[in-house]
Amino acid sequence: MAITQGKSIRSPSGGRLRANRGKRKAELGRTSAETKLDSKRLRKIRTRGGNEKLRLDGGNKINVIDPKTHKAEVFDILNVSENKANPNYVRRNIITKGAIVETAKGKAKVTSRPGQSGVISGVLL
Repeated sequence: MAITQGKSIRSPSGGRLRANRGKRKAELGRTSAETKLDSKRLRKIRTRGGNEKLRLDGGNKINVIDPKTHKAEVFDILNVSENKANPNYVRRNIITKGAIVETAKGKAKVTSRPGQSGVISGVLL
C-alpha cells in the first residue's frame, strides 16, 4: 500500500467519504526519515522534477547559535532530552524539528528539519 498525501477517508465530523477516484503519482508521500543520534549518514532522495533532497539518517553534531552573542558553534549531541513530536523518540534518540538535545554548552532546541535538509541546526536555550 502506497503512502499518500491525498484527501482523508473521513470528513471533519467523522463520517466516511467515498472516493471518486484513486491515488495519483503527484500525491505520493514517503516514510519519515527518523534521524537517529549516531555517526553521520546521508541518503539522497530523488524528488519531483529530478531534484534531490538529503535525508540525514544519523547525526551527532549540531550547529548551535547563541541568541545572546549571535555566534554559531558546532557541538556534539550528548542525548535527546525532549521531543514533542513523539514521546517514544526520546527513548530511541530520534531527532526531529523542535526536539531538545543536550550539548556540552547546555540544552539546544533543533530548528532545522534533518530529514529534509540533511543538517542539524539549533538555538541555545
